[in-house]
Amino acid sequence: MGTIVISGTVVLVVLGFGNHTWWLAAVAVLFLYLQYGRTSSSSSGGSASGPPSGPPSGPPSGATPATYKAYRDRRDRQAKWERRYQRERPLESRRQAREQSK
Repeated sequence: MGTIVISGTVVLVVLGFGNHTWWLAAVAVLFLYLQYGRTSSSSSGGSASGPPSGPPSGPPSGATPATYKAYRDRRDRQAKWERRYQRERPLESRRQAREQSK
């Protein structure tokens, strides 16, 4: 993900030599990526102000939690979402279980 953002930013900077609005777009892309795109172990599932908006999609490739406590917290959140999904969508979860067992 970071490589795509950096590549896109470089393209926008190069385009910015003809039209300076592209530089603003490059700054906006970098800001949004730094603000929302990167995940850390403390903010990867939601905040104390409310529940996350959807189930976590799992850890990014190559990312490992900084501590065992962060790993346990993420694992427990994932298990909570999976239990909630099974409870709210029993037919869909059974279908997915059948597909995985094939």
